[in-house]
Amino acid sequence: MATEAMDTTADSQVPWWLVLIEGIALLLLGIMLLINTSEATLVLMIFIGVYWMVAGIFRIIHVFVDSRLWGWNLLVGLVGIAAGLIVVQYPLWSTTVVLKTLIIILGFMGIFFGIGNLVTGIQVRSWGTSILGVFSLILGIVLLANIWLFSFSLPYALGIIAVVGGLSAIVSAVQLRS
Repeated sequence: MATEAMDTTADSQVPWWLVLIEGIALLLLGIMLLINTSEATLVLMIFIGVYWMVAGIFRIIHVFVDSRLWGWNLLVGLVGIAAGLIVVQYPLWSTTVVLKTLIIILGFMGIFFGIGNLVTGIQVRSWGTSILGVFSLILGIVLLANIWLFSFSLPYALGIIAVVGGLSAIVSAVQLRS
């Protein structure tokens, strides 16, 4: 019985080589985003479009498996398929629209989280939470004030994040193996 418990724990771990492959892929993606931003962003848009289409199809299939919230799942599935088709058919246009939309969402999130943290920080008299709220609020306002600037710099930021994440995953894979 004790060996079975140990076997299931060992089986539930992610294999080190899978983490290594993920790290290498993420590192390559990050380098591509930093070196050839426009083409890498275009390829990412096509992958996002295909992902949205596949996710939409699975959401519609899910309606037949679990009928709870069938109307919502059907709507989300149809919107996912439509959005994916548009992105795949018009990848150049989509890069601009999707990146701007992401910046707008991040801007509003920054404002809402900033206000929330500021109010919480004042209520519980926490300087750290209040300062975090102010920074988040300022970041949200700056993002919304400079949507064009940030939509052009977002691929570089994602590239840096991908390189750091890839290197981190590679180090983790080496540690898992040893």
